[in-house]
Amino acid sequence: MIGGILGILVLVWVYQTATKANVSNVVMWVMICAVVYMASQFLLIGGSNYLIESMRASEGGEAYERDVLSIGDRKNVGGFQGSKGTFSSVFFELFPPLAGFLLVAFVRTKFVLKESLTKSNLFSGFGDMLKSIKDSFKNPDNK
Repeated sequence: MIGGILGILVLVWVYQTATKANVSNVVMWVMICAVVYMASQFLLIGGSNYLIESMRASEGGEAYERDVLSIGDRKNVGGFQGSKGTFSSVFFELFPPLAGFLLVAFVRTKFVLKESLTKSNLFSGFGDMLKSIKDSFKNPDNK
């Protein structure tokens, strides 16, 4: 869910940047960034699932079962309890969308805008995009 929302925001960001920069083939660049974002999601979520399953299997040994009904059984939890488990779960949930965002920011800066890689160039225009989305919900009659 988080990755989908961030993906939509990133593609709107790329579209607004490309139209403001008068880049030819705006839709092509948006589609390229969509493919980059989705490919990173596919690879990183698959890698995260592999790591989680290997961590659970290493703690459960050969008796590890992926059974929904055995969740209440403490020996099959797999170490995702407590603060370590909370931080691991949050990391595995948020890392793929944030990495995809950074990859799209790289493509946008290097290939769409053809600028150098600086922090201000990588993230320029994202705040303006969020502000324009917020302003779009205002009623024009109440100005």
